[in-house]
Amino acid sequence: MSEWLVLSLAMAAACAVVLSIAFFNHRRIGEDDDPNETPDVIEYMTMMIGVIYAIVLGLAIAGVWEGRGAAQEYVRQEAQALHEISVRSQVYPAEVRGRIRADVDAYVTYVVDTEWQRMADGEDVTERSGELLEKIRRDVTDYVPQTDHEGQAYQPLVDQVALVDDARNARGQSAGATMPGVVWFGLIAGALVTVGLIFTLQIRRSFREMLLAGLFSALIAFLLFLIWDFDSPFGRGISATAEPFLAQFPHLDLKN
Repeated sequence: MSEWLVLSLAMAAACAVVLSIAFFNHRRIGEDDDPNETPDVIEYMTMMIGVIYAIVLGLAIAGVWEGRGAAQEYVRQEAQALHEISVRSQVYPAEVRGRIRADVDAYVTYVVDTEWQRMADGEDVTERSGELLEKIRRDVTDYVPQTDHEGQAYQPLVDQVALVDDARNARGQSAGATMPGVVWFGLIAGALVTVGLIFTLQIRRSFREMLLAGLFSALIAFLLFLIWDFDSPFGRGISATAEPFLAQFPHLDLKN
């Protein structure tokens, strides 16, 4: 099911529930009821709870957006370090250079075409990518430089391999949901309380009041959907992409 369809259904359902409750609640209220009798303290508490929940929603959105941005940065660092390994190996003999570049290409192809989908499903990095990275490390560290020029390139290449390893581990830690279950419980419970409190103000069935109630509930549903969408940095619509790999290795026929 499309995520935009999920969003549309969630917003429509939120509006329908709120408007239905408002409709039946209005039928229950007697004709002699005066909405102006709502105590001032209720209006104040409703406003304060709404403000507090808005702050919580803002912090949640900022948190998941930051997590998504960090995941994309790890991908960029990994792709850049692999590109540096391919470029800096130019000073090595053709046989060694060819082996390093072939293993780098094999690693990138596996990450983008195979491992990326596993991460989209919330799984960690695979052992296979670790084996391919280990081959790159062995290619770099097992070669003994024969000239001063090669010797000067040796340590930077080793450092780039370490950067790839570090970025790969960070990428794996970024897979899956970033928001704890208890936070989701608080967000959903807060949404129910915040939306439910509008009924303490004795809204009527006028067009303006029903429109505002519907728009308010739809907005809450949209913000919760936004948090849910950002909550999996690699798995949903607005997610981290493999574009850094595609940009740095355009010669590979990558499927992502």
